Amino acid sequence: MPDLTVSDEIATFVAERDWSQFHTPENLAKSISIEAAELLECFQWDVDADDARVREELADVLTYCMMLAAKIGADPNEIILDKLAISRAKYPVDKARGSSAKYDAL
Repeated sequence: MPDLTVSDEIATFVAERDWSQFHTPENLAKSISIEAAELLECFQWDVDADDARVREELADVLTYCMMLAAKIGADPNEIILDKLAISRAKYPVDKARGSSAKYDAL
């Protein structure tokens, strides 16, 4: 049997529990936001957050992101590369290097 990808493992986990019925794009987007807030909470009072907890919360965010991508038929690698191409055009190296300014202020 071939090695399962992370996407395959997530799909298997969800299928075993019959949870797909609850995973509308809207609900998955909400879950991403909720889990991102829990990730941020790790740093709420201390910049030296517990590494194990940060990793757990980050895994939750990434899992829901992958589930949403699958639900809408998007390849995560493809949409990230597409967005990077857009960002490269907005933030050319010669203007953006070392700057945190928004693209319209460069």
